[in-house]
Amino acid sequence: MASVPTDLENAYYSSIKELKEGDIVKGKIVSVNPKEVMVDVGYKAEGRIHRQEFEGLDIASLVDIEVYVENVEDEEGSIILSFRRAREMQGWRTLETDYKEGDLIEGFITRKVKGGYMVDIIGVEGFLPQSLSAFKNIADEEVIGSNNKFFFQIAKMNRSKGNFILSRKDAIRMEREINRKKVWEEIETGKIMKGRVKSVTNFGAFVDLGSVDGLLHIADMSWKKITHPSEMVAVGDEISVMVLGFDREKGKISLGLKQTTPDPWKEIDQKYLVASVVKGRITNIQNYGVFVELEKGIEGLVHISEVSWTKKFINLHETFAIGDTIEAKVIGVEAAERKISLSAKQLEKDPWEEIESSVEVDSTVKGKVAGYGDGCAYMELENGLEGVIYNEDISWTKRVSRAQEILKRGTAHDVKVLGIDRSNRRVILGIKQLLNDPWPEIQTRYPIGTAVNGEVVKVTNFGVFVKLEEGLEGLVFSGEISKELMEGLKPKDKLDVTIIKIDPGSAKIGLSAKADGRSAPAEAS
Repeated sequence: MASVPTDLENAYYSSIKELKEGDIVKGKIVSVNPKEVMVDVGYKAEGRIHRQEFEGLDIASLVDIEVYVENVEDEEGSIILSFRRAREMQGWRTLETDYKEGDLIEGFITRKVKGGYMVDIIGVEGFLPQSLSAFKNIADEEVIGSNNKFFFQIAKMNRSKGNFILSRKDAIRMEREINRKKVWEEIETGKIMKGRVKSVTNFGAFVDLGSVDGLLHIADMSWKKITHPSEMVAVGDEISVMVLGFDREKGKISLGLKQTTPDPWKEIDQKYLVASVVKGRITNIQNYGVFVELEKGIEGLVHISEVSWTKKFINLHETFAIGDTIEAKVIGVEAAERKISLSAKQLEKDPWEEIESSVEVDSTVKGKVAGYGDGCAYMELENGLEGVIYNEDISWTKRVSRAQEILKRGTAHDVKVLGIDRSNRRVILGIKQLLNDPWPEIQTRYPIGTAVNGEVVKVTNFGVFVKLEEGLEGLVFSGEISKELMEGLKPKDKLDVTIIKIDPGSAKIGLSAKADGRSAPAEAS
């Protein structure tokens, strides 16, 4: 006799779902193996789905899914289900209801096939021709898989013919246009926007704000001075910029990077008081001075005239190095001009305040030739002071027109202190004064009318320079020598001359070659 089902058995049978082929039901993934995915759909047995139906999907992220019932009970008593078909049927319903050809829709590429790619669009498999893919020179791993989602344009869609063609190339154009409209609708002066640096030029950088480019000028990149935009940005950088201005009709947008941070120059004159001592890092060295970064965006200039009390000729590139830390005194602040003037020398006492204690007139000192001026040479003395030697104080007997012909830069010499020029902060020096004045003796040896056989040193259009003895020359003016004789002379020729004038004050000896003319053409040995 058949047994009567108990209440527990009745409850068990009532909990089992009624399934039939063609149904779409909800299920829960309970296990996964290399070949199959097992799904609990509330039936007396678990359903099986081929693993390949999940190609391109992250199964671990899927728990509750909808499946299509293909067979309620196969030869082994299992339910055969299809995840792909359920998605495809629901996907087609959504496509036919909500989309049309030309619309954008999101999906991901499942695999590469001959002539293009297969794309999963809400469960429906579409074909993306290579010519419409826009994936040239892009690695497959950057394209294929559910983690790489893209928008596609529906090029053709016909379920009955199984025709579903997509275009990524046209989708990109649509995305750009959508983004472009969105940018222009939302843009306003003062707004902070994110963008990507598209290109860098000498005058600035172009920033992609989302299918719309804006210009970030070099002047609006940093509160501090920069020489090239590459100091601040590089192609591909993601940056936040402020909209400074725009023109919809011309499609132009002006951007600012420095405006996204507070202006460090605001109330700068209250922060850096005149006469205060500051410390900073050298960021730039020019011939006219040294730039010192006091804080981010704030630089001061130590002008070359504020480097030393005593040195006139300073090679700043030899004295300083970029990156060095130095101290300086603030001597001026011009907030409107964004300038801070600094001084290194004013941290030390001015030696000219007590110059007499360090330099004594008529004393002999040692100095090094540092440079040249008009009719003089400059020397750096051992105590660091600047001295000047005028041409007339170099030699008793030589007429010096250019000091550099006798005093070579960098050479050291003993010199005599002749005086102190406070107004120009210079020590007046002389070299010839270290020797006795030879002119009284010269006048004795060469009285007016003395005949001398000298050596031609130089022939000019106004006369001939003749060496009378070592270190002593005279000049035969063109009026004191015949034209024929003068034209035939050359250096080292011998020439008979007569002393006609001696001027010790100007170190000049006047000669004449009229009386005796040129001697026999004997050359100097």
